[in-house]
Order: sequence, then structure tokens, then C-alpha cells
Amino acid sequence: MSNGKLYLVATPVGNLADMTFRAVETLKMADAVLAEDTRNSKILFNHYGIQTPLESLHQHNEHHRLTGIIERLKKGAVLAQISDAGTPGISDPGFLLARACVENDIPVEVIPGATAFIPALLKSGFALHRFVFEGFLPQKKGRQTKLLQMLAQPCTVVFYESPHKLLKTLQALKELGAGERKISVSRELTKKFEETLNGSADELIDHFSKHAPKGEFVVVLQGTDYKQEEAADE
Repeated sequence: MSNGKLYLVATPVGNLADMTFRAVETLKMADAVLAEDTRNSKILFNHYGIQTPLESLHQHNEHHRLTGIIERLKKGAVLAQISDAGTPGISDPGFLLARACVENDIPVEVIPGATAFIPALLKSGFALHRFVFEGFLPQKKGRQTKLLQMLAQPCTVVFYESPHKLLKTLQALKELGAGERKISVSRELTKKFEETLNGSADELIDHFSKHAPKGEFVVVLQGTDYKQEEAADE
């Protein structure tokens, strides 16, 4: 029995032109592609003429599908995993299968590409020699505790937020002590209506109170050491 291989393939976060040549070739040569939502993935596949069979693998079925997928890989299957957008495993399915492959000595190769929080970090203009990525915040329980932990971080913090929670999160950051620290909010990265706004919590609250948040958001928060970092860069 010879082990197959798992490819974790990054796909565009919005603009389909951000797909790499290597990613396209990998998806074409795989025996099957495990996708978070096959309907979304078909748009990408049709654009690049990829005809590899698509199979559904998402947070609601990955636990009970894991054993069967590992058995296929052990028998020599070459599989690729993609998420709806960006890099599998980064706030998307991918971690569980990668870990299971490592535990079973099945080779894992990553085809790098887009990840939404990297462009948002770069566009913020904040210090990036150190940063903390928090993914999505807890929906209810533990949300305030997480915000307090983020506000206490000495380095830049980046996280994802949904449009219907963005304003509440900005208000919470203000109430919990964001003070004069700058916050950068990016939406619809790489897409037609891409936008980044930098300002204080008050300024951003004012903006989004007048303009209803739409799209997918990445929020970047200056760390507590921002004054020292700014002085060191001068």
C-alpha cells in the first residue's frame, strides 16, 4: 500500500485572476478536490476549465468523513482541498485533515496563494514585524473577554468580522478602551468595491453609522506599543 498525497490549495478571496498557475495545474491533476461549498467552487472551476470531480468537505461533515478520506489517501489517492476563498485551514476547513495526514505519515503539500488578512495588514500601515491573527471572534460567550485580550496585545491584531456585527464590535472596542489607537477596516478585498478605512473607533463608528456595512470585513487594531513603534521608525 503506497500513500497518496494531500494538497492544500489556496484560491482567490475575490478576484479570480489571483489564482496561481501552480494552483490550477494542481487542481487539474488531482484525483478529486475536496471543497467547502461545491457550488462556489464550480464558478472557479468553470473559469479555469478544471474538470476534476468535486466533493463536499466542510465543518459540518469533516469529522465523519475524515476516516474514509485518510483510507483513500493511504491507498494512493491524490486529493486537493480548497475552501470557498483563501487558504484552507485559515478560519476555514483544512486543519483537521492536515493533522490526520501528519499523524498517518501521508505527505501534505501547500500551494500558497491568497489570504484575506495579509492585504488588510499591509493596507493598514501599522507595524507588522509582529502581529496576532484572531480569525473570527466568538459569537456570544467569551466575546468580551477576547476583545479585552486583543486590546492588551502589544503588537498589531487582525481579525475577521461579519457586516452585521462590525458596528457593535467597533463600539465595544471603544467602550473597552481602544482610546486614540487607530483601527483599519478593509472590506471586499480584491473585489470591485474594495475599500479600506483607517481612523479611531469614534471615526469609524461615525462612518458605519451613516453607511451600512456591506461585504466581508477584516479589522486591524494597533497594539499597545504603537507609540514606541512609530518613534522607532522615525
